[in-house]
Amino acid sequence: MSNTESKVSSRKKVVVLGSGPNRIGQGIEFDYSCVHGVLAAREVGFETIMVNCNPETVSTDFDIADKLYFEPVYWEHLREILDHEKADGVIVQLGGQTALKLAEKLYENNIPIFGTQYKDMDVAEDRGSFSDLLKEMDIPYPKYGVAENADDALRVAKEVGYPVLVRPSYVLGGQGMKIVINDEDLENAVLALLGDLPGNRVLIDHFLDRAEEAETDSICDGEDVHIIGMMEHIEPAGIHSGDSSAVLPPFSLSANVMEKMTEYSKRIALALKVKGLLNIQFAIKNEMVYVIEANPRASRTVPFIAKAYDVPYINIAAKVMLGTHKLTDFDIQPKQVGYAIKQPVFSFDKFPGVNKELGPEMKSTGEAILFIKDLNDPVFRELYKEKSMYLSR
Repeated sequence: MSNTESKVSSRKKVVVLGSGPNRIGQGIEFDYSCVHGVLAAREVGFETIMVNCNPETVSTDFDIADKLYFEPVYWEHLREILDHEKADGVIVQLGGQTALKLAEKLYENNIPIFGTQYKDMDVAEDRGSFSDLLKEMDIPYPKYGVAENADDALRVAKEVGYPVLVRPSYVLGGQGMKIVINDEDLENAVLALLGDLPGNRVLIDHFLDRAEEAETDSICDGEDVHIIGMMEHIEPAGIHSGDSSAVLPPFSLSANVMEKMTEYSKRIALALKVKGLLNIQFAIKNEMVYVIEANPRASRTVPFIAKAYDVPYINIAAKVMLGTHKLTDFDIQPKQVGYAIKQPVFSFDKFPGVNKELGPEMKSTGEAILFIKDLNDPVFRELYKEKSMYLSR
């Protein structure tokens, strides 16, 4: 950056990484998180530097951050910006998977990360390591194995039993995930994944057929954990969470199940040394609660919960990441509104040739929010009828 119009100040600085161009699995929800994270950092005295490259997002408006670098969210571009600015640290939790993937490069180059540290994020992101952690903590999870080739995959599938969910690590929106029921389909799926993502390992989980799915979002400051929201999916497990209608708070989960979800969320957040946000996906079958995955970042549901409960959760989480506040500094009082339903929005009419069948790979392009007073609402009853029919088959 020998020729630049960017003047470096002596103020303490934070770089916030955006999510880049909107795409399936990552869109306006993360822009919301980035904007509110920037505003929170400004409130506590940081000079804010946004790195993002989407002209349609609010985070790239000229007056949101103190400085905007309208650049692709890639390491080659980010490295030059960081060398120039000498920022105190970087926030990677607000820009979705695109931003989170850069944590490894930041760690390797000794650049401070605000909030959860790279090694702890890596435990959650690496499917095998995370399952090992759950095993140590005696928290139920689907049987799994890790494969580096098709022969490994066939061996693992025999051990865990069909049907199995095949998925790579470090991907966005369920990219490449498939549910398979026999050796031939498994071999084809693994070869395709390793061809598209060379060097990646493939995780093979036993798929809990006819299970229900739910999730929690939490803020942890390293000592205390606050569950900001618990949502029950209307679609059964096997449909990507981004494609599921979900109800806040849960509408049919037992008190025992919700207590286990709360307990597991808090224990996992503390075990991962989370400072900031954590999303955990659960599968529930016969009152057993299984942990599917944990995402150590803002999920696409955090803005939804913030709007439903009228609480600035991203503002709170950002201040926790920056280390200026603890959870005990906030008086969090969620507004009670009955139920809020997250409804996915699809664009199949614009892409008529796309397979409309839903599965573990995300296809929705947005979401809407519906408030209902009680479970007698006709929209909810129609959605729940479809779920009941599926689970009873």
